[in-house]
Amino acid sequence: MEAVPKTRTTNKWLVLVLLLGISIFNYGDRYLLAGLVEPIKAEFSVSDGFMGLLLGPAFAVFYSILAIPIAFYADRHSRINIICAGCVIWSIFTVLSGLADSQYSLAAARVGVGVGEAAFQAPAFSLIAAYFRPEQRGKAFAVMALSIYLGQILGYSAGPQIASFDDWRLAFKVMGASGFVVVALAWFIIREPARDETQGVALPLASSFARLVRIPSYRYMTFGMGLGVMSGIAFGFWGPTLFSRVYEMSLIAAGSAFGAAFTLPDMIGALGFGVLADWLSKKGYGRSLMLSALALMSATLAVLGAIWAANIDNALIWAIPAGLLGGGWSVGIYAGLQYILPDRMRATGTALAMLVVNLLGFVIGPWAVGAFSDLLAIDGSQLRQSLTIVVPVGLLGALLIGLGAKSLEQGRQALADRESD
Repeated sequence: MEAVPKTRTTNKWLVLVLLLGISIFNYGDRYLLAGLVEPIKAEFSVSDGFMGLLLGPAFAVFYSILAIPIAFYADRHSRINIICAGCVIWSIFTVLSGLADSQYSLAAARVGVGVGEAAFQAPAFSLIAAYFRPEQRGKAFAVMALSIYLGQILGYSAGPQIASFDDWRLAFKVMGASGFVVVALAWFIIREPARDETQGVALPLASSFARLVRIPSYRYMTFGMGLGVMSGIAFGFWGPTLFSRVYEMSLIAAGSAFGAAFTLPDMIGALGFGVLADWLSKKGYGRSLMLSALALMSATLAVLGAIWAANIDNALIWAIPAGLLGGGWSVGIYAGLQYILPDRMRATGTALAMLVVNLLGFVIGPWAVGAFSDLLAIDGSQLRQSLTIVVPVGLLGALLIGLGAKSLEQGRQALADRESD
């Protein structure tokens, strides 16, 4: 069984809580823009397509690309220092988003947010894997998954509420300033654990990539998760706008209804999946991955039901199975990646996977919905139609994850053998 290196460390559950706090603001900054699409569109007189660019590529391109060299550095140096530096950067640029005087300066600030947030995910997941044993990681990643939904509450509900006191700019300023408090606590409390020296010296970047892309389970998990996230993020970013337009709700009411309807089932689903994944992993991690595939497939179908619901009440009913099934499927992928990746490749391997996931999920997903909406601008249902084009890619993602489950153990063994060469 894989060992966790022994050194003087912080209590692992306190580490998890602090990383959760940083991650909440990580996602909150992203969803804040989604919760304030309409007032920003009105002020700068821009289209759905332009807002799709702000929601996706303006943020995610630099986020995804820079995550690779940052993660490579994190495999060799202090992960907590890297995480905290990134949080300071994205908090600064979130504040600057609230000071934007044009759509172009807002786009530039979104790029800055993406640069800062590139320093979080891969180093944080590597740090969690260093603190938690494999049989505990499902629960740990499930707790981290809560940040997505708590971030949605900040973006969809708290953001518009804060904006109602002045304008949309105030929400960005408050969100950015709050990030400094959380990062200060994490930097003072969390200790960097020792590396597992039994796994040798970290490989050069090109060599690491070459080894990873030859592993079928790694490829299946990466692209399967990418398509699943593309489906979920497309709906997650545009869902409040859909509710506002189709059901003729105010922005605050739409954001609150969307956040409340999906967030609680998502959180319950994430926690439940974490416990179930840890239990299934005792008989092989492939079983928890297969559960991920089934959950993603079912959640995608439920989301389509919510998109085409005849009224708001029916949409909220569809949100329950969509949230319960969709809330935790990615936990199995995160745990599976950390399971097959050696300690000296964890941040780099995670970042490479997240490059694919973020390019599909955060770059293509939100932009594609906005672009199709502009293209199909025939009547009031174009946003529904564009979501119906993008969301079903989650079904293909589920198929790939299922294929990855069948070759998971072989992938772990292949990477372990090459590390010992």
